[in-house]
Amino acid sequence: MKSILYCRVSSKEQEETGYSLPAQEKLLSAYSERTGYSVDKVFAISESASGKKQREVFTQMMQYVQKQGLKIIICEKVDRLTRSFKDAVMIDEWLEDDEERQVHLVKDSLILHKNSRSQEKLNWGIRILFAKNYIDNLSEEVKKGQKEKIAQGWLPTKPPVGYKTVGEKGHKIILIEEEKAVMVKKMFELYASGNYSIKKLTLTMFEEGLRSYHGVKLVKSRVHRLLREPFYTGKMRWNGQIYDGKHKPIITQELYDKVQNMLTGKTTPKLTRHDYLFNRLCRCATCGGLTTWESQRGGLVYGHCNHYHECTQETWVREEKVEEQIIDGFDKLVIRNQRVAEWIKKALKESHADETVYHSTTIEELNQRYEQIKKRLDKLYDDKLDEKITLDFYNQKFKQYTGEKDAVLETTRKHSQASNGYFNFGINFYELSQRAKQIYLTAKEKGLAEEQRCLIRLVFTNLKLDEGKLLYDYTKAFKILAQAVKETNCSKVDKIDQFECKSFEHQEKSDVTGQKGSLLPSRPIWLPR
Repeated sequence: MKSILYCRVSSKEQEETGYSLPAQEKLLSAYSERTGYSVDKVFAISESASGKKQREVFTQMMQYVQKQGLKIIICEKVDRLTRSFKDAVMIDEWLEDDEERQVHLVKDSLILHKNSRSQEKLNWGIRILFAKNYIDNLSEEVKKGQKEKIAQGWLPTKPPVGYKTVGEKGHKIILIEEEKAVMVKKMFELYASGNYSIKKLTLTMFEEGLRSYHGVKLVKSRVHRLLREPFYTGKMRWNGQIYDGKHKPIITQELYDKVQNMLTGKTTPKLTRHDYLFNRLCRCATCGGLTTWESQRGGLVYGHCNHYHECTQETWVREEKVEEQIIDGFDKLVIRNQRVAEWIKKALKESHADETVYHSTTIEELNQRYEQIKKRLDKLYDDKLDEKITLDFYNQKFKQYTGEKDAVLETTRKHSQASNGYFNFGINFYELSQRAKQIYLTAKEKGLAEEQRCLIRLVFTNLKLDEGKLLYDYTKAFKILAQAVKETNCSKVDKIDQFECKSFEHQEKSDVTGQKGSLLPSRPIWLPR
């Protein structure tokens, strides 16, 4: 009579220390030969495999004996055959359907069949119970170890792409994998630019050389999961909770938050077949719908209202005509009066000193707040150990204080960066405004459409087409500068002197909102990166 052999080793360590699957197969083969059974097939599985894989092999075995009409299953002992009540029930039902079916458990000296004595069935049931208890206890110990690892600030599992695990077992830490980390950061920055869909980003990062740990291409769903991964900011997500990690972040919290807003917002970029210069930048001045851009014969590109809403506009305008109006908008930012240019530079330098004091004072206050929150967390932990508070109250306050601590740290980081880069940003803003037209035309000559679009977004907002005429506003910083240019360019000397007196006399009273009578902000304007 034919039989099935089912082999399983408990761990990778067992497999490597001599008690291997071949050794177990040899034992079972010898038993089948002694009892007069021939071996039809061997099913083997290591418990180093995933639980899903183990379940698949067991199910395959049961399906095979059913299909082939085999009646004998030989296994080493109960906890090698199954540690699941569900699997045990499957075996019991299989035995009940045919009196000739048997399960031989060699080392337990137990042969199960439909007519087994109650003592044998009790033996089987008790061994299943102990096997299940072993699995439950093992799971409990694993979870305990994972919690301890989390408490120490390390992820218990393999980190995402961009990091690597180093060290001996039980003492492993996570370090940045520099080459991949650079590409991960670029992936976030590209998506945050608003010009990439997930599909386009996946293709781009593959071309850039970003691969999985196994060297294969990252699929769309994987890229999407990576963009949602807080691990890159120095945090760890575990069982739906966020914890502080000891690993170094690859990106800032600010960049991560921007990407999350884009992933969940209505402005998530979609992959388009054509990459037109003004795609998704302009709207119809009448109905507010996005302008549609199309290529016509001769390679000319035209924009027009898509008429998804009721609209009276019928004009199709050439892309070149719109671009001319954009260039004219850049040109209107150029300060042609040298005296005014020098005044602006002087104002930027003088405001830098005040801004430095402001940032220093703020950072000092934030540090004091951070120390207060740390003391509260320490006291909260002591109260929990002394059982002065409930676990639910501890979790609630811990989440609250941790959130406050993270907010303080992020604000401190922003102020530190602001203090360090304030003056440079102010000067760069001024220089960019004066060279915007040149930068745009250079990018156009080199075919860098993406750089052209970035510059347009930086300088302009609310772009609308009204029967071929481009309407726009300058973004906040450039709007204030444009007002100053309008007041000074091509003005007479007496008007310039008047500008000098009024604008700088009240400069300290003005703010970045550009109130009436204010031609320059009291501080340089921050530009988006």
